[in-house]
Amino acid sequence: MEENRKEFTCKEIADKMPPEEELIDLAEFFRVFGDVTRLRILYVLLCHEMCVQDIADTLGMTQSAISHQLRVLKQLDLVKRRRDGKTIYYSPADSHITTILNTGIDHIEED
Repeated sequence: MEENRKEFTCKEIADKMPPEEELIDLAEFFRVFGDVTRLRILYVLLCHEMCVQDIADTLGMTQSAISHQLRVLKQLDLVKRRRDGKTIYYSPADSHITTILNTGIDHIEED
């Protein structure tokens, strides 16, 4: 065994784990990224703030399908919305979304 390697007990490691509720929330958070349509919407919104119709036109989908997925993304605070008159524009909720997507792509593209 290496001399510089610190020994941990199972209890010490378990104490470093986040609370169960946070792990459940984290699992739900990552589950959202398991849908290709939601990923496509997020990538579109990384490029530019858009309304539902613009997203639908860009992705070749119906407004209804986009609205449904935006509702899911909004519920988990992955997108935010801004009203301008009757039109609502969507964008990523914060810079963490960009980081998460870029980190995922970097990992996939590693050789």
